[in-house]
Amino acid sequence: MSVSNSFAAVLIVSAIFVLSACESPRLPSVLQGSTVPVQPSTSADIQKTEQAAPAPEAPATQAAATPARQTEQAALPQTGEEQPQTPSLIPYLTGQVPPKPQAAPGVQVPITPMATSSTVRVALLVPLSGANEKLGKAMLNAAQLALFDFSDDRFELVIHDTHGTPEGAMEAARFAIGDGASMILGPLLGPSVTAISPMARAANVTVIGFSSDRTVTGNGIYTMGFFPETEVERVVEYARSRGSSRFAALAPSGQYGETVVDALRQSAYRLGGEVTRVQFYDPYADDFSLVVRELANYDSRRQALLNQRAELSEREDEIAVRALKRLEKLQTLGEPPFDALLLADGGERLLAIAALLPFYDVDPKKVRMLGTGQWDSPGLGSEPALSGGWHAGPPPDARAEFVQQYQKIYGVEPHRLSTLAYDATALAAVLARSESGPNFTTEALTIKSGFWGRDGIFRFLEDGSVERGLAVLQIEPRSIKVISPSPEAFSELN
Repeated sequence: MSVSNSFAAVLIVSAIFVLSACESPRLPSVLQGSTVPVQPSTSADIQKTEQAAPAPEAPATQAAATPARQTEQAALPQTGEEQPQTPSLIPYLTGQVPPKPQAAPGVQVPITPMATSSTVRVALLVPLSGANEKLGKAMLNAAQLALFDFSDDRFELVIHDTHGTPEGAMEAARFAIGDGASMILGPLLGPSVTAISPMARAANVTVIGFSSDRTVTGNGIYTMGFFPETEVERVVEYARSRGSSRFAALAPSGQYGETVVDALRQSAYRLGGEVTRVQFYDPYADDFSLVVRELANYDSRRQALLNQRAELSEREDEIAVRALKRLEKLQTLGEPPFDALLLADGGERLLAIAALLPFYDVDPKKVRMLGTGQWDSPGLGSEPALSGGWHAGPPPDARAEFVQQYQKIYGVEPHRLSTLAYDATALAAVLARSESGPNFTTEALTIKSGFWGRDGIFRFLEDGSVERGLAVLQIEPRSIKVISPSPEAFSELN
């Protein structure tokens, strides 16, 4: 053999070893149809080598790094060799060893992630970029506070950015499950929770989302969001106990508004009241005058006043003169067809709508203003029409300590929903401390006595929705006032 031929052979053998070595960290994902991200240096030549020769046997565990995150993956057995069955993640979720799955001949049993150490790994899926970036970062900050307060050395919180989209949530969930997460906290919105649910169920990974949509829950999927139905039920119960019986609603078009109105109708009917008027409006409109005018039945009441004045003007007796004098100060004749009005909105829209109510002769001194959780924001008392209004919400005392701690550490006011991430992280850290391993079972999560968090008491129901103990709050010019305290335990609600 010539020297040149020998040199070429050496080069070929060296290239084969280099390509084989480059292949070994690129382990397939535990989810069918996806692959673990590889380093930017990966080339298309590796795929050609994979077709020419099988990769060498990979070690039991191996780390694969990407520029955005560090992941740890469990190596899969080589299909050509006889290997022991991969352990399921179920024992780490339930503390019990499950029976071996029975598969039909020729059917491959799905492989679930396996824990590689005593570390309890929990993933936090929040939008650290995109439209809800500010809220996502506030939730991350809150979760870190909970780690300091409740976690031990075995607990590990792995952060994943969902980019605020269902597609981003799915990618983040794949990484989380591939990392061996025993539980996923998040995502934020209902569509994102729905998007990750199938893969989470397939991997036996419990999900505690932050959505306020109860339709996304069930079969291992929970959510901690504030349900508008619960808020409406609580405030309507209180208003009914204080004499209100005829309810009206002014709500934005869409799923949220429809949910609020349905809850109002059900609560009023159950409590012996009635819903006499409902108006929906375009939340993107610039002017809400027409919808408020129609809700107040202003035109009919105004015409009734004009007719009364005309009738009295035809009379010349002293009684008619006195009556006309009284009518001069009125805009309309008669009261609106309701004594309590539910305004299902918040922020600038709520202030704009509330300012129109007295203009169309809806007197806040005679009509009780009611709200939802969107009223839980500072500054509403500056609008006179809202001052004295009622809404249901978490007890402010439970959250005050968290706000103080957050401001001290981060120097800013926390977002209202950041407590969801705090309570979820605290709950996961506490359940992970079980001596027999992390106890994220249905029995542990749905314990009847529930849990106490920064938003008061809460507990998960069997359908995955959350039940909360809410207070009734009254809007004051410069503050809020608790007029009906939240329950201290769920025994008070049963």
